[in-house]
Amino acid sequence: MTESTTPSHAPSLMTGGEALAQQLVREGVRDIFGVPGVQLDWAVDALAGMQKELRFIVPRHEQATSYMADGYARSSGRVGVSMVVPGPGMLNALSGLATGYACSSRMLFLTAQIPSDKIGRGLGMLHELPDQTGILKSLVKWHGLAQTPAAVPGVVRNAVQQLHSGRPRPVGIEIPQDVLQRAEAVALADTTQAPEPWLCDETMIERAAALLRGARRPVIVAGGGIVAGGASAALARLAERLQAPVLVTENGTGALSSRHPLALNWLSSRALLPHADVVLAVGSRFIDPQGVPPRLRADARLILVNADAQDLGAPREPAVAIHADAHTALEALLAALEGHRPRSDQSQDVQTLRDWAATQLADIAPQCEWLRALRKTIPDNGFLVSDLTQVGYPAHLAYPVYEPGTFISPGYQGTLGYAYTTALGVAAAHPDRAVVAIAGDGGFGWTLQELATARRYQLPVVLVVFNNEAFGNVRLLQERQFGRSYATELTNPDFMQLAKAFGVDGVRVSHPAELSGALASALAARRPALIEARTGAFPSPWHLIRGAAAAAPNPLGTPIQVKGDTP
Repeated sequence: MTESTTPSHAPSLMTGGEALAQQLVREGVRDIFGVPGVQLDWAVDALAGMQKELRFIVPRHEQATSYMADGYARSSGRVGVSMVVPGPGMLNALSGLATGYACSSRMLFLTAQIPSDKIGRGLGMLHELPDQTGILKSLVKWHGLAQTPAAVPGVVRNAVQQLHSGRPRPVGIEIPQDVLQRAEAVALADTTQAPEPWLCDETMIERAAALLRGARRPVIVAGGGIVAGGASAALARLAERLQAPVLVTENGTGALSSRHPLALNWLSSRALLPHADVVLAVGSRFIDPQGVPPRLRADARLILVNADAQDLGAPREPAVAIHADAHTALEALLAALEGHRPRSDQSQDVQTLRDWAATQLADIAPQCEWLRALRKTIPDNGFLVSDLTQVGYPAHLAYPVYEPGTFISPGYQGTLGYAYTTALGVAAAHPDRAVVAIAGDGGFGWTLQELATARRYQLPVVLVVFNNEAFGNVRLLQERQFGRSYATELTNPDFMQLAKAFGVDGVRVSHPAELSGALASALAARRPALIEARTGAFPSPWHLIRGAAAAAPNPLGTPIQVKGDTP
């Protein structure tokens, strides 16, 4: 679909680039992350004429454009916009787009195309790809191609409507170079039409409510759809009405405040789920990293709520499947359960599991000490963006989160090196709040040039680089599997000299207590900063994250037979 059927405003003469900029402003966009290039010249020139309305933030690598848009979107709920040239520009940005796809991010990805009459002809045009459209379509929920300047506003309008309907996921727009350049009569699209609201199947809601009314040990599993759908308040009310423990998944971290008396992190799932008679999984794929659903009691009933229909079926076996966004479904369940009185008190179980989880985390005490130092210093409403670093891997288990959207990770995409640039996007959306990124020395090497972006735009992100001069997790896994490691050692710059070269604050620490002080000073300064934390080898967290070593006795006692167990 390339044309809009919504009412539009009186046409006026403008280029496709001007039509793009003006429609983005009409859609409420205020920031664009992009890198200029020849196919984008007319779009960039249009941005130059609208600097009061649109801020154009230019990082040093196209990869950063999509990461920044992702951080901007997930932390604010607003649309994160990135813009790149075709071919290598688009390819460079795809890792951030893939992360946004995995993490339900409202990203609008704009890419130029080669001239319209040359697309698909294989003439060797600058930045030509054999099938750019096909590549882009594989990583977005919706795609549009503007074939004339007059079509640009409608394509943008449709893209934004898609971002606010169904499951939030990136959308993509291609605009050929000649379309951006050509001028014709263009009417901007009307933005007053609201997206279609979700409508829950009332029969499914009542079936789910009936199961929950009859449950003695209900459990709620809260996934990333809670955060993406702005459903945290509804989740808290439903948990309190049911007095049901809430297991928060890694993607759902922050869906319920860690201070809430019913909140449990995913480490407790292996102990709690085998005791639950009804499990309500909301906004979660409800499968483990191996693609297998968590083990439940043989007689347990599973209720699934998801905005993505494909996450409601096999390999899961739901008794009730509700196709809806988290907020709509939870509000409907709250209405259906008005006046409900819980059949049992599970508060003691929650406390038992919290204490048990704390003892399990003793296995990774070094990582937990660093995470405690971070939590001690970062304000409740401050953001932590966690890379795939050995301190970051267990962060969803050992770093308490108090407000939705303040913990950001790459989800199942496992994108190494994304944290710093994603955090820059968070800071662009929240200039007055604390933003901290953590990365290993390996991952930071992907994007260290973006220290220049932080300085140029005064984005006060504090980056903590945990430096053990290696791809530490790769080394750990190789040693466990093969008894040796290979190709994991790194030659790093002097990080303090690197910070100085880019004109950002730099400090080196070697202990969590030192990190607390250095981080507090850096956050107070409200300037870009790099903190190097010198570390040794860390113990493996994988038996806690994956649940592979569930040898410890269940603190709640022996459950009823679990599905898949031998009778």
